[in-house]
Amino acid sequence: MAQDLVDDDDGVEAATDIHRFPCPTCGADLRFSPERGSLVCDHCGYVEPVSAGGRSAWVEALQELDYASALRQGLPAEEIVTARTAHCESCGATFELAEYEQAGECPFCASPVVTDTGRQRHLKPTAVLPFALTEETARKAMSTWLGRLWFAPGGLKEYARKGRKMKGVYVPFWTYDSRTRTDYSGRRGDDYYVTQTRMVNGKRQNVQVRKTRWRNVRGRVARNFDDVLVLAADSLPREYVDALDPWDLAELVPFKPEYLAGYIAEAYTVDLEPGFAYARQKMDAVIAMDIRRDIGGDHQQISRADTEHAGVTFKHILLPMWLAAYRFRGKSYRFVVNARTGEVKGERPYSAWKIALAVILGAIIAAGLLYLSQTADSGGVSIGF
Repeated sequence: MAQDLVDDDDGVEAATDIHRFPCPTCGADLRFSPERGSLVCDHCGYVEPVSAGGRSAWVEALQELDYASALRQGLPAEEIVTARTAHCESCGATFELAEYEQAGECPFCASPVVTDTGRQRHLKPTAVLPFALTEETARKAMSTWLGRLWFAPGGLKEYARKGRKMKGVYVPFWTYDSRTRTDYSGRRGDDYYVTQTRMVNGKRQNVQVRKTRWRNVRGRVARNFDDVLVLAADSLPREYVDALDPWDLAELVPFKPEYLAGYIAEAYTVDLEPGFAYARQKMDAVIAMDIRRDIGGDHQQISRADTEHAGVTFKHILLPMWLAAYRFRGKSYRFVVNARTGEVKGERPYSAWKIALAVILGAIIAAGLLYLSQTADSGGVSIGF
């Protein structure tokens, strides 16, 4: 069904412009090379290192910003950037235009865009994880992942083999730190066993029966969270992006536009406060495990958990991904590849005929096993001559 597969350029929304740096030798665009860790010119071979800056730049990039101040719009002016944005009516993407531009081309679908949308203020990213995997490496990882999807249509593998171009995208994230203290109440269950007489296979036997003794408990747990990662955009399925963890956040470097050369940088569409709501969900899951360990016993029930957050701070960072999108029978599907580790996640269709074949084979095997079982129970088949 390869004829049903076509490239889909509508898979990502809300992106900023593609950053371009002219080659001083030939004038062609430089791009950031994951292999070299530098800007390179594919036309003449010129290489330009990316300056990481001094210690002060690293300290500034990795410092946490105060969450409460940000909600009050009390952050320093240097943390805010103002940009003119254009919106593509064809695919829904939003991206920046330079001051002198009145029209541009959508980086996702190449549709012409004319804008008069005014300015938007955003918190600028302070740190970035540069691309570490090339497009070729990402495509191989995607092909391997597709090869393990037995119920996927065969056309998917053909799609991967054709080597369609993947998009390199820097995706926005928030990281949150918080000191938490949680007062809880619930119940602890401890198992014990009693001997009871029961009929087993027509005979009276003594058996051990498990019972649980419950008692009410209450207590307090505390945990300091560091760099709880939250996707700051809704253009990609959150469950797939979350599954790309872990990210080597210890390798974050100060943000420089040079790292974005040749790639697309998506703008955040999930603001700081809704982002913290997602972070709290992640924290609550960890806190629940802490409570269960604190309760102890064989079983735990949590009836109340009141968590206080203190000293909440955050960062705005960009993480690299390779994306591929396609359409199958009119529906859009996307792959995402962690451009640091090669981890792949994505949406996928199911092949009806492969599922039907598996059901038929399963029925045949089940019938064969049933026949062998009945034959064995009847003492075998006697054949006379």
